Amino acid sequence: MKRISAWFDCCLKRPLAGAVGRWVPKWHGFARSGDAQTEELFRLAVEAAPNGIVMVDERGRIVLVNAETERLFGYTRDELLGRSVEILVPSRFGEIHPSHRAHYQHEPEARRMGAGRDLYGRRKDGSEFPVEIGLNPIQTRQGLRVMSVIVDITERKQAEEKFRLAVEASPNGVVMVNESGEIVLVNAETERLFGYDRSELLGKSVELLVPARFRGGHPSHRGHYHHAPQARRMGEGRDLYGRRKDGSEFPVEIGLNPIRMREGMFVLSVIIDISERKRSEESLAAQARELQRSNAELEQFAYVASHDLQEPLRMVASYTELLSQRYQGKLDEKADKYIWYAVDGARRMQVLVNDLLSYSRVGTQGKPLMPTDAGAVLDNVLVRLSKSIRETGANIERDALPQVLADEIQLGQVFQNLIGNAIKFRSERPPEIRVSARLEKEGWIFSVSDNGIGMDLKYADRIFQMFQRLHGMGEYSGSGIGLALVKKIVERHQGHVWVESEQGKGSTFSFVLLPATASLEDA
Repeated sequence: MKRISAWFDCCLKRPLAGAVGRWVPKWHGFARSGDAQTEELFRLAVEAAPNGIVMVDERGRIVLVNAETERLFGYTRDELLGRSVEILVPSRFGEIHPSHRAHYQHEPEARRMGAGRDLYGRRKDGSEFPVEIGLNPIQTRQGLRVMSVIVDITERKQAEEKFRLAVEASPNGVVMVNESGEIVLVNAETERLFGYDRSELLGKSVELLVPARFRGGHPSHRGHYHHAPQARRMGEGRDLYGRRKDGSEFPVEIGLNPIRMREGMFVLSVIIDISERKRSEESLAAQARELQRSNAELEQFAYVASHDLQEPLRMVASYTELLSQRYQGKLDEKADKYIWYAVDGARRMQVLVNDLLSYSRVGTQGKPLMPTDAGAVLDNVLVRLSKSIRETGANIERDALPQVLADEIQLGQVFQNLIGNAIKFRSERPPEIRVSARLEKEGWIFSVSDNGIGMDLKYADRIFQMFQRLHGMGEYSGSGIGLALVKKIVERHQGHVWVESEQGKGSTFSFVLLPATASLEDA
């Protein structure tokens, strides 16, 4: 609008032809030369302008209008020319408008009319609409003329109202500041969060809402943001706090959005009170610390208990075996049975204690995770299991396995437990076992599949818990710790383990490990 006004101002200060009087009734005598081409250019420009144009004389009478003015106000040109300009002003402003005109004529200059106030035009039917008006004084032989460029801002006002309603309805605090850091807009949630009435905030420095210990550096942060404005979170990586009217503080998250307007750049801040989230995080962190402490104590207890039990168990096992060797068949049948129970119990207890010791060592004595050749680890496991493989006639197929980030010994324990279980829980057919790996987004997924007895998937979670067995002690050997050990090892490697199975048709145990190229920080 200002550019258009300036252009008209420039044109109107050039000599115009006397024929203008013939084009615009009651405006004769304005032109000072016979430049008909300039007059025609001016006429075409005024008529083609997308905004309303109204020119008045010193008495406030309309001497010129264009087609857009007719459309905006609903009057014909003949109904406007020669009439007081107050015909276009809402009646509630009609009495004071002449004094505004007089004041302007006393100090005429190109400027916006009514800066800082809402202006309205009045149509012929009495309805009103919001406008912006640019004023341009023009000196002629007949005296001062004022040309007004009128812009209908109804759509803009509607958009502003929608924006205002959206801001007001926001569940988060909204604060807009100008380039000087002065608050120009707040919503109801901001009032609630900070305890101020909006009249106490508008026009004030945004530092009013910043804790005193951060106020000194805040203006420089604002300046830095204005230098390179972009939509982003404020203070990423730092804890942010707001300051209430009563001086108390609360943790916040703030999103910054630069908005460029004619008056300059503004920054819209969306403020979220995260007090509840912080309390939840602190509670969870405290629980995690307590759980970690408790787990560490349990691991230490399991290690100490199992380690200290080994020696007396060895003694019990040794002496019960000696009793069996010396007195087997020399006492009655019941005595032989009791001795066998003692020997069997001592052996199973040794296995249980050793497994418990292995379980307790996963977190405390595990080696750092390093790039590890999973294929080489599997080779060593198959050597250790060669006797069982031969005795059961097991057929083991394998893919080429990748390098992963792992503890070599613990990865071997995982393979040994899964393949050992596939051999142990076989059906009447010889075991068919396949070890494979595929790369997915989350990492390398290893799978150990078999054609064994399978299981009902309702027990899928139970089998990974300590001492949980789906079969009686007499059916299958073992302590019930093997799969719990697998789960703990895989989780230490930042992975997870699961099973897919169907009763009578075999099972597939899968687990995820990070690629060898992954950062150690990821592990």
